[in-house]
Amino acid sequence: MSEKEIPFTAYEFQQYLIQGELMASRCVDCQKIYLPVRAICPDCGTSNLEWIKLSGKGKLAAYTSVYIGPSFMNDLGFGRDKPYLTGIVELIEGPRISARLLGLDPENPSEIKIGTPLEFSGIEIGEEDNISPQLAFKAGE
Repeated sequence: MSEKEIPFTAYEFQQYLIQGELMASRCVDCQKIYLPVRAICPDCGTSNLEWIKLSGKGKLAAYTSVYIGPSFMNDLGFGRDKPYLTGIVELIEGPRISARLLGLDPENPSEIKIGTPLEFSGIEIGEEDNISPQLAFKAGE
């Protein structure tokens, strides 16, 4: 199946993440880029979209330390005594996306700066047949 034939679904987006690629959908007609991916352009209404690979580079637009998260994060050892970070990343191509943040200290949020350079760093959660990709960005060196 060629990239043109791959549907714009969360499942297919996750398959790209597993391969280490950050992909988005781009409207061929108006050139707007969408992440999360869309099958129909909300700007001009066409279904003439294509997959594009993004650079994976961006900057921190907003963040929060999570002390009480969903059960699957608690199962990974996160909780009141071990928070994790999540935030909004503004990619250099324009879209903003919510993702886990790595390489920053969730216990010292006052030290984290809006505008910090970030780079795509997909991670996998689970074991063997139950592996799930998770979108994450790591603070630049």
